[in-house]
Amino acid sequence: MNEFKEITAAQLEGNPFQMIGKEWMLVTAEKEGTVNTMTASWGGLGIMWGKNVAFVTIRPQRYTKEFVDFSDTFSLSFYDESYRKTLAYLGRVSGRDENKIEKSELTLAYDIGTPYFEEANTVLICKKLFAQPYSEESFIDKSIMPDVYPDKDFHTLYVADIIKVLVKESQS
Repeated sequence: MNEFKEITAAQLEGNPFQMIGKEWMLVTAEKEGTVNTMTASWGGLGIMWGKNVAFVTIRPQRYTKEFVDFSDTFSLSFYDESYRKTLAYLGRVSGRDENKIEKSELTLAYDIGTPYFEEANTVLICKKLFAQPYSEESFIDKSIMPDVYPDKDFHTLYVADIIKVLVKESQS
């Protein structure tokens, strides 16, 4: 397995629309010695409050939300196309029901106390700065809600400082 090297957020290569929206990512956090992860395809990268940030949204019923809420940090990790089936599985199955990380055969690793997976090609270690549940009143375009929120299970938005970026050596 290739080793990771640290780069700055400004050195990050790749189109976030492709990386997040098309290739997907794993959101991974730890709670009381247990790690959970979920596949996500909504989120973004940018600048907020003078910091390089990532933002992700998590629905209230997702088990991973408990882990992100508990921890000060979480990771976002990105994979090549060969991991598509694994990411689909990790998005479909709840860690409440089975040890999906073990079944995925991904290799758990840590950096500054934050879990991620060695198979990733890019890892963002993120420190939470802000969390806010979406509300019906906040939607300016109400036409979004019937399709995305028919059960009114609004996401929580997390904005996090990207405190470390790791990329596989072969990528740089």
